[in-house]
Amino acid sequence: LAKEEILTYEELAMIVDSLVPLGLEKIRLTGGEPLLRRDICSFIKMLPQDLDLAMTTNGLLLEKYARDLAESGLKRVTVSLDALDVETFQAMGDTNQTPETVLRGIEAARMAGLKVKVNTVIRAGYNEHSIEKIAERFVGTDVVVRYIEFMDVGETNSWNTEEVITGEMMRKMLENLKPVDPNHVGEVANRYKRGSQEIGFIESVSNPFCGDCNRARISADGSLYTCLFASSGNDLKSILRMGASK
Repeated sequence: LAKEEILTYEELAMIVDSLVPLGLEKIRLTGGEPLLRRDICSFIKMLPQDLDLAMTTNGLLLEKYARDLAESGLKRVTVSLDALDVETFQAMGDTNQTPETVLRGIEAARMAGLKVKVNTVIRAGYNEHSIEKIAERFVGTDVVVRYIEFMDVGETNSWNTEEVITGEMMRKMLENLKPVDPNHVGEVANRYKRGSQEIGFIESVSNPFCGDCNRARISADGSLYTCLFASSGNDLKSILRMGASK
């Protein structure tokens, strides 16, 4: 998109300020990859610091930015990590990077004081072996591991139902899981404990959680979507640029 088609940081901050009186409590910066956005830490500083400020990232630049993110007011990061072996990691991420880069980023985030979750998308025929290995990798740390059913988002992931490993199937590959109550209404992950380790399952395909969903998404070009699977949104950019006030 041309730069003028993308919301400025000031416009995004205005949307946030307008939503706070309506009950907004949490902001998650996503992408694409948010750490590729210029001066992202400056934007974080523009947001209300009493909100729960989080980011989802592929982790490849996290080691570089972790401390700056924490000092800017970010509280949590969710890092995508689909495999620990190089071959699977590169195939699923379409990258020539290695999982070690992401693991260093996770450690840098922890050392900077950020809470960390790891999201692992499980796709049949690709990375079922990652289920046990990723759980084991973070035993003894405060990192929460969450497994996600392979789902139909966008038009580039060649989704089909035969490649879905359900949450129930994943849980059978792990041992000694005990269910835990949700932290709050609208929580997307079904939570379990395995010893002291927390493990979650996001089951959008086999066990949808639409009934108590309380999330909305603002796209880079200024549309508000009330569902991740929506094909159209509500145009906020035009309203903003016609001089709307909050």
